[in-house]
Amino acid sequence: MKNIYILLSLILLGCKSTISSVGETASKETAVESNYLVEQNEVSDFLKYLSSDELEGRETGTRGIEKAAVFLEDFFKENNVKPYFSTYRDTLTNFKLPAYNIVGYLEGSDPELKKEFVVLSAHYDHIGLLKNKQDDVINNGANDDASGVTVVAEMAKYFAKTKSNKRSILFVFFAGEEKGLLGSKSLVQKLKKKDFNLYAQLNIEMVGVPMKRDYLAYITGFDKSNMAERINQYTGKNTIGFLPKEAEYELFYRSDNYSFYEAFKKPCQSISTFDFENFEFYHHPSDEFQVMNIPHITKFIQEFLPAVTQITTTPTQEITMTK
Repeated sequence: MKNIYILLSLILLGCKSTISSVGETASKETAVESNYLVEQNEVSDFLKYLSSDELEGRETGTRGIEKAAVFLEDFFKENNVKPYFSTYRDTLTNFKLPAYNIVGYLEGSDPELKKEFVVLSAHYDHIGLLKNKQDDVINNGANDDASGVTVVAEMAKYFAKTKSNKRSILFVFFAGEEKGLLGSKSLVQKLKKKDFNLYAQLNIEMVGVPMKRDYLAYITGFDKSNMAERINQYTGKNTIGFLPKEAEYELFYRSDNYSFYEAFKKPCQSISTFDFENFEFYHHPSDEFQVMNIPHITKFIQEFLPAVTQITTTPTQEITMTK
């Protein structure tokens, strides 16, 4: 998250909600495919490579982030997620070196709703190598934000397999976030020219470790839309809560959701579990795979899938701006 230390059962058709979690089977009545489980080993493998020393901290414009870009392109290909542009690579227009957002696309199944888009995003860049000499100079960025990329990738895999989205989904891995939200700023200008019909954006930021609170995650700009309320309605539990520190530090303006909000004035918010108390390695070489809580990340994905599914399938746009 730039310069600063955010879905389980759906509403059932006349049936009692069933909450799905890691190790449990999703209810047949929910919009999540029956028996679909997020595989913990796949979450682990994906995150482990993306935060590995081989990628040298994934600084935008370096050979390390180029390896990450190839890895993400291959992931989309293997899971039958189409490129939104002519290729998966969306070249940044505001950075001096070659740099790319990686953008995938799944068309919605409904003839009308597919004209609307839900954006699921996370930034895959980080801050690279330390300049001073010490034992560990690689800022691996496991929590910031390989964890968010892993969540979005697992969601892409799910929707590509189940084809359960009535609205179209854009899956975006941003470069240049750590340079000043450059990837998202570049992309929104192109989407605006295409008359992109945005419904909502869920941007996933730093979800590698759990909070000790009575809710799973918080959302930035809590009072700017009814997104938190709707997500909790869709999951039937207290999935999203309000974190006072988020408001104090104005995190709504500090991640890639803000570029989309500024361009489209639609519900565009980041979701995180970093609460300023549970993780001490922000922009630090110790932000490594070994300190990530894989069961927590897996549970996070499993719990959010039904709510994201609901966001992509409701007949009307139930998430709206409040201010």
